[in-house]
Amino acid sequence: MPAYLCITGVIALTKVFIDGSTGTTGLRIAERLEGRTDIELIRLSEEERKNSRSRENAMNEAKVVFLCLPDDAAREAVSFVSNPDTVIIDASTAHRTSDLWTYGMPELAGNRERIRASHRIANPGCHASGFIALIAPLVHTGVLAKDVLLSCFSITGYSGGGKKMIAQYEAPERDTLLSAPRQYGLSQMHKHLLEMQKICGLQTAPLFSPIVADFYSGMEVTVPLMGCQVCGGMEAIKEIYRSCYVGPVIRYAEKTDESGFLSALSMSGRDDMEISVYGNEERILLTARFDNLGKGASGAAIQNMNVALDIPETTGLVL
Repeated sequence: MPAYLCITGVIALTKVFIDGSTGTTGLRIAERLEGRTDIELIRLSEEERKNSRSRENAMNEAKVVFLCLPDDAAREAVSFVSNPDTVIIDASTAHRTSDLWTYGMPELAGNRERIRASHRIANPGCHASGFIALIAPLVHTGVLAKDVLLSCFSITGYSGGGKKMIAQYEAPERDTLLSAPRQYGLSQMHKHLLEMQKICGLQTAPLFSPIVADFYSGMEVTVPLMGCQVCGGMEAIKEIYRSCYVGPVIRYAEKTDESGFLSALSMSGRDDMEISVYGNEERILLTARFDNLGKGASGAAIQNMNVALDIPETTGLVL
């Protein structure tokens, strides 16, 4: 499925449509694609974006459609596509646990081939991307049991909350409480929990504590383990990460802390992810650092598009 064909000297660009192009993820995808010479973005006026028929025509004209919409709107948008050749990459939560959709993390065992053959790709959630990168290969190889009970905490920049939260944090006169980190998901019903559990093959969803802090973008996901939970100890974990994550998008790195600190800002503006292991044989910390708007959203979506089009996977990514 090449990205473009050359026929009698004419290059046919791959047509791409972003449904929901005014949201944070949609805007970032559009920015990344505008500089590409192999892509033609299908653009609709503000009036046309509100017209279902115009959107439907754009989707069926496109080779790749990105859905950057709320869940219900994403489900409706899928029903508009009748072109069997159109590849849909959904950035919402709507299809991440559906058996009819391919989970869009190429680094998971066998997933790159599934994405390349798929026309329905569910882009991972931001927090979930870090958790799954850390835990899925450990469960699948038996280093962690499927019935293991896990906890996870994750720090994110405020851009992950979308336009409304960005406006709150960047307002000239804002609530003073925004100046300190804020924990949320207090009901333990966060929307990422279902995919975290299913994609990792866990019998029980983790206890999850997400935290938003006063910086624009960046994410740090940490999963603590007791040594008795791990078959083979720290070295078994490191060996799996060394074999699974050799880059260029996800890579394993030996202790890259900043003099005993670990900043969630370190990967801001990038599309890659850094996996590390800290602690000792009794108490182990698994960490994933990346950008919530990069590998946690738009960067992952573009990577999935590249894989689906069978072009170099890192095309257009910031690494």
